[in-house]
Amino acid sequence: MDGNGRWAKKRFLPRAMGHSRGVEAVRRLVRGVRDYGLEAMTLYAFSSENWRRPPEEVSDLMGLLKRFIVSDIDEIAANGVRLKIVGDYKALSADIVELLEDAMARTAGNSVMTLAIALNYGSQQEIARAAAAAAAKGPITPEAIEAELDTADLPPLDLLIRTSGEVRLSNFLLWQAAYAEMWFTDVLWPDFTPQHLMDALDGFGQRERRFGGR
Repeated sequence: MDGNGRWAKKRFLPRAMGHSRGVEAVRRLVRGVRDYGLEAMTLYAFSSENWRRPPEEVSDLMGLLKRFIVSDIDEIAANGVRLKIVGDYKALSADIVELLEDAMARTAGNSVMTLAIALNYGSQQEIARAAAAAAAKGPITPEAIEAELDTADLPPLDLLIRTSGEVRLSNFLLWQAAYAEMWFTDVLWPDFTPQHLMDALDGFGQRERRFGGR
């Protein structure tokens, strides 16, 4: 979900306003995809590299995360959505960890869709942790590593979308994206709508997936 800062800059607004509008885009998207039949959707909210940002911006992002969980968990739970967190979220502040774990416990039995939020997530770190865990149990194989990934209980990644015109993965779901289709768009995240997602899904449906075969 890229482009919050540039969205704000274009409008001569503080970056915090861009992040706030980015949360609104998340809310709009989650509400809009209820009937799409998606098994899971993963949103990259805060990377392990985002700690390098100015402390006030990190504080703003964490505040927005807390407000989103508090204000939206009732709606998420009522609509049968399971909340999952990927990444080293336990390194966040204790109050945020408590909120997240309460929300995950509350929605654990839901099965309409899984909403996975990547927090303090870095794919290289995830793969290293998974490889170490696999090695401790026996031979290292792709299957053994995959079973230790944060996404082990999610369906295979089919489509990876990046907004704002950047054309790179930025340490996101590197293992999972091995055979995923990629969709890059110039739309800044605060402007991303369910219709943009539908356009991406329509494009995905027209692609021929061979997974290395013919």
